[in-house]
Amino acid sequence: MVQIEVFTTSNRKIGELTVEDNQKVKDIKKQIAAISPKLHVDRQSIRAELKGKDIRDDLTIPSLGISKKVYVKDLGPQIGWDTVFILEYAGPFLLYGFASLRPWILYGDSAEGTSLSTTATVALICWSIHYLKRVLETLFIHRFSHGTMPLRNLFKNCGYYWGFALYVAYHTNHPLFTPPPVLMQLLGLAIFVICELGNLSIHILLRDLRPPGTKVRKIPVPSSNPLTKLYNLVSCPNYTYEFGAWFGFTLLTSCVPAGLFALAGLYQMTIWALGKHRNYKKEFPNYPKCRKAILPFIL
Repeated sequence: MVQIEVFTTSNRKIGELTVEDNQKVKDIKKQIAAISPKLHVDRQSIRAELKGKDIRDDLTIPSLGISKKVYVKDLGPQIGWDTVFILEYAGPFLLYGFASLRPWILYGDSAEGTSLSTTATVALICWSIHYLKRVLETLFIHRFSHGTMPLRNLFKNCGYYWGFALYVAYHTNHPLFTPPPVLMQLLGLAIFVICELGNLSIHILLRDLRPPGTKVRKIPVPSSNPLTKLYNLVSCPNYTYEFGAWFGFTLLTSCVPAGLFALAGLYQMTIWALGKHRNYKKEFPNYPKCRKAILPFIL
């Protein structure tokens, strides 16, 4: 048995716990929630030191080096990742569709009597398929390491996706929109389709890597699907394919806002990929040394 004092990160004591040696951090969180109902399990970050790092839920008391004291940080109101993703992706799906099929919403009387060009119609189909795919992946494929995220992030994330959806839609569906050369459109469409299929293939591979209801972590390796061979070159091929899809969409439409969306996404995904790449190398001593984080041979 271990007697543990629980403090907030403002160094205020909120109680004492008696835990078994083989209990896990998740169990500590449940006991803290019992003595402080405001601190729901999903709102807690447990630390061994006042300014220490968050401790994983699956670690046991002996592995923590905890003797008498733990600190708990309130992460604030939480929301489920699946709910966040559905709201993030359903918004662009609907907003872009409305802008395309109801152009008077954005352009007023200047849209009267106009119709979508073939290129704009293909762009609408591509955009819709992408975000419908993202919603379906959230519902049926993704398995989340963490059940929730801070509620405040919902507004930031939705603002990013929804704002860019309107920005891109305004230009690609404009009555004065001029399509690029046909060969560039075909190239962009081909890149988009291949990368969308590649992204889906990686998400399915990652789902199969983690059994339901577990947090098992393994080194991802290519399957028999040739689109997963990108794992031989990068740690996060799903991000590589994601950027590739929006690069293809940019070629298809020759739309500057679409290019900015692709670059903004690449910037954020590079940050995530570098973090995951470092964690893979730290966690697995035999992690393949030939892999980059997101861009083959480059980054």
